[in-house]
Amino acid sequence: MSDVYEKVVAKNPNEPEFQQAVKEVFDSLTPVLDKHPEFRAAKILERIAEPERVIMFRVPWLDDTGEIQVNKGFRIEMNSALGPYKGGLRFHPTVNLSILKFLAFEQIFKNSLTTLPMGAGKGGADFDPKGKSDNEVMKFCQAFMGELFRHIGPNTDVPAGDIGVGGREIGFMFGMYKKMANEFTGVLTGKGATWGGSLIRPEATGYGAVYMADEMLKAHGKSLKGATCLVSGSGNVAQYATEKINHLGGKVVALSDSSGFIYDEEGIDADKLAFVMELKNIKRGRIKEYVSKYPKSTYTPIDPNLEYNPLWDIKADVAVPSATQNEINGKDAQNLVKNGCFAVSEGANMPTTPEGVEVFLDSGVLFGPGKAANAGGVAVSGLEMSQNSMRLSWTREEVDQRLHNIMKDIHNNSLEAAKAYATNDKEINYVNGANIAGFLKVANAMLDMGTWG
Repeated sequence: MSDVYEKVVAKNPNEPEFQQAVKEVFDSLTPVLDKHPEFRAAKILERIAEPERVIMFRVPWLDDTGEIQVNKGFRIEMNSALGPYKGGLRFHPTVNLSILKFLAFEQIFKNSLTTLPMGAGKGGADFDPKGKSDNEVMKFCQAFMGELFRHIGPNTDVPAGDIGVGGREIGFMFGMYKKMANEFTGVLTGKGATWGGSLIRPEATGYGAVYMADEMLKAHGKSLKGATCLVSGSGNVAQYATEKINHLGGKVVALSDSSGFIYDEEGIDADKLAFVMELKNIKRGRIKEYVSKYPKSTYTPIDPNLEYNPLWDIKADVAVPSATQNEINGKDAQNLVKNGCFAVSEGANMPTTPEGVEVFLDSGVLFGPGKAANAGGVAVSGLEMSQNSMRLSWTREEVDQRLHNIMKDIHNNSLEAAKAYATNDKEINYVNGANIAGFLKVANAMLDMGTWG
């Protein structure tokens, strides 16, 4: 196993996020490979860590002053053993190959866990929508799709949204695809509800992370009802995680953005959440403005000199990190454990560092890794693909029930795999369970298809 990992590192230098994601999965798979030597013989690990296709392209576009801007676009088509490539597009200045390859690699196992027929991909650009006019965002999206359209399709690669790509951006890109391909088809998910989108899609990732937390808690005799919860971020995932926690009787006391976090001891109820949604989704403001509206709350700006995030040093029962990768380090994890946190469900992709994960597992915290806990978004994207193929729409209640059932299956399959391959009968390691359950389905499909599987 270590030899294979070292080869991955040598072939992908200067890509720390990708290397971290591969190591985390590989570390879980030793007992699987011991039981299934055919996976070693077929070089499944070597193949699964190598993207099937990496597409990079320039994106020139005109800003509102008439000046040409140039960004870099990407699409990582990682694995198609289970279906068309599926995964989001991220528009953010930090986008690079390492981050997109880590996200695409995680997507393999996440999509496998949903039980839906989806392969794995990820893409995006180093474009920052913040501070841009609607016209500039439209110009960029059209230029981006002007190249991407030749690489995607409803039976080939079906992108969705991610950080920086919401309904506005999906609409602009879909319009451009429709013009260039001369067809109206389900090539993107996250579309508007009146033109092929699925109800519950905006809510899906946040809802799914909370459903995962609820299932973990119920399986161990606990409940979200009455629990005090910390949620990081204040975008789509964080907003709907907060909404679902409220529905299930919990209380969210913190939200954040890249500038800092707010703490509201009374809880962020439905009315306060509505304010946050308007602030972030319509006004595109900063979370610190929450304190002006609700003066009993406090705001703490980010201090880059601190070795920990004070958000994770607030007393709480459950944490749902929903901002970005590696936002909880070892010290943050220690603070959460010290303050009584007994469950963590990752709403973002890989928001906990390896040191933080180790702290949680050693302390007996119920830890739902992102590939399981935040699979709700891609699950409903898969349901949107199904609705597009059948040319029909399901009701909000039906989609939510399907999402809830998928998250239950993800929890149960991860739990069963964790128990089946545990070295310690008392150990319930959802990280290993999710990695193993997701891997087995993909690995067996690749075996069935031979060399090109």
